[in-house]
Amino acid sequence: MSSNPYAAEEQKTILGHPRGLFVLFFAEMWERFSYYGMRALLIFYLVQHWMFSDSEASVIYGAYTALVYIAPVIGGYLADRYLGQRKAVLFGAVLLTFGHFLMAFEGDGGQGAAELNIFWLALAFIIVGSGFLKANISVMVGQLYPRTDIRRDPAYTIFYMGINLGAFLGSLIAGYLGQTYGWAWGFGAAGVGMLLGLIVFIIGKPLLMGRGESRDPERLARPVAGIKFEWLLYALGFAAVLLVWFMIQHQKLVGFLLGGSGAVLVGYVLYTSVFRLPKEDRDRILAALYLILGSILFWALFEQAGASLNLFTDRSVDRTIFGWEVPASMFQSLNAAYIVLLGPVFAWLWTALARRGMEPSAPAKFSLGVIQVGLGFLVLVAGAHATGAGNMTPVIFIFLIYLIHTTGELCLSPVGLSAMNRLTPAHMASLIMGTWFFAAATGNFAAGLISAATGGEGAGPERVLEVYSNVGWLAVGVGIGMLVISPFVRRLMHLDTLRDDEPVAGEPGIGEPAAAGTTVEDAGKR
Repeated sequence: MSSNPYAAEEQKTILGHPRGLFVLFFAEMWERFSYYGMRALLIFYLVQHWMFSDSEASVIYGAYTALVYIAPVIGGYLADRYLGQRKAVLFGAVLLTFGHFLMAFEGDGGQGAAELNIFWLALAFIIVGSGFLKANISVMVGQLYPRTDIRRDPAYTIFYMGINLGAFLGSLIAGYLGQTYGWAWGFGAAGVGMLLGLIVFIIGKPLLMGRGESRDPERLARPVAGIKFEWLLYALGFAAVLLVWFMIQHQKLVGFLLGGSGAVLVGYVLYTSVFRLPKEDRDRILAALYLILGSILFWALFEQAGASLNLFTDRSVDRTIFGWEVPASMFQSLNAAYIVLLGPVFAWLWTALARRGMEPSAPAKFSLGVIQVGLGFLVLVAGAHATGAGNMTPVIFIFLIYLIHTTGELCLSPVGLSAMNRLTPAHMASLIMGTWFFAAATGNFAAGLISAATGGEGAGPERVLEVYSNVGWLAVGVGIGMLVISPFVRRLMHLDTLRDDEPVAGEPGIGEPAAAGTTVEDAGKR
């Protein structure tokens, strides 16, 4: 008799993938509906409702999105050591639901309004909730597959489509409601989406086949100072909300936090890889860190979408389509729509190239992503200049910049999620995934500073285009340099000797172990 209690369930698939993948797909879809619905409105809410200047709003936006991506480092650590990924995701979803519904309390606006404190509290709930949810739900996708399974990259692309289906619907629905009927309608819709995500995750628990459970459930049940340790961790999570509530109002602290904690985090990962891991695992961690660092520039430019590009679209673009002036926030849905349309194409492309031994390496894909994010800005600048000074930019160039940025994202982000999970030992999986999100945090904070640079005193569209031209050329140059050194980074990944983790006694397996001598290349040929 099989020692795996989920052996029968593992034989049941949808489109060749475990059914649990689609539970995570729909849970994350609704969570992204709420997040991106709120994100589409946030810069306008800060400028038009709370009356912050463009520069102030951009820094707040950057600090908020940075904290959203810093928090998974802590959430990933707590999941690895104590809670397990499933309970961490569940707790995060509860906090996020609170936060999104609090966003619906808008008050009368202006920086003197008492409701502004509720707004800061809502952001704090969303930040801490994201910390428990973001890295861990991505790790659970990887736990459904052996490390050498060729379905992993397609699985992450499918999962990424769920993210972007939610982002597409959230940006359209919440964006339209918020800029047409009022902020409370838009943010309320985001809250409903998060609640649906929570419900899907709870109902779908049996299909996860025991993945993501705590490594030490006895420790969670043990009392500490008369309180069960698990509940003490949840109480600390609520305490963290109050700390973040203070930090989001003092954005310079976020910059110091990024610098200090970033140095500590990278130092800890390097120390662990150099002194505690065998050579090949160490090299793989170094390759993962290279990809992590290389993603920072990408996110710093890509995340202009929710800040300066959102404002530029509102003020300097002819948004009339078939006689209807489309609310600027709804253009946030373009990136997600392109991913839903192009995601299957890229998933098929990578698999088809892999079978022929022609697939670009992960480092090469990353460099292509960085080049494309720069090209997107250069295309927008060229289009705006072609219309002449003082004229509105044709809306086609907004469609084009999002298209080019999306193809770049598909070369970098789902591939990065898969690479983080593939290159890391199981006991460091959530930590490295958290580090991946930490790089996104750094990029998001930098995005706020770049956006602030476009909105200084007396700034107009020409200032925006000047900044976009500078950063566009910078990204193209860096991306070309990354492409040149990508073969060396690929060698650090040691894909020819990558093996599946051995199942731990008493824990559910992650599929049959690879046969002796099986490599990633062999799996691709089958």
